[in-house]
Amino acid sequence: MRTRRVTPQSLATSREAAVRLENVAAADNFRNLFELPVLFFAICPALYVTGHVTAVQLGLAWAFVLFRCAHSLIHVTYNRVLHRFRAYLLSMVCVFAMWAAFAVQLLRDV
Repeated sequence: MRTRRVTPQSLATSREAAVRLENVAAADNFRNLFELPVLFFAICPALYVTGHVTAVQLGLAWAFVLFRCAHSLIHVTYNRVLHRFRAYLLSMVCVFAMWAAFAVQLLRDV
């Protein structure tokens, strides 16, 4: 930042950063990592606390992690939107399936 004489305030928003910086893919990816994963971060402790961790839930959880890793790898390398979207969609299906299976398990316990 010193070399380019960029002040922190000039990067206050993502739009300003995109104008001032050449490559913002890593920052975009980092920001993106806090959207869908919040649902994943909520389901994991819920499964543990309720004792509803199953092999299917573990498989879905690991698949979610792998698809998110693939999404990040695509995003920070060649960034083909359709490929990135597929990884995102598959990760979304995994986390929604985890929530659906959890809901079914809870309803069976009632």
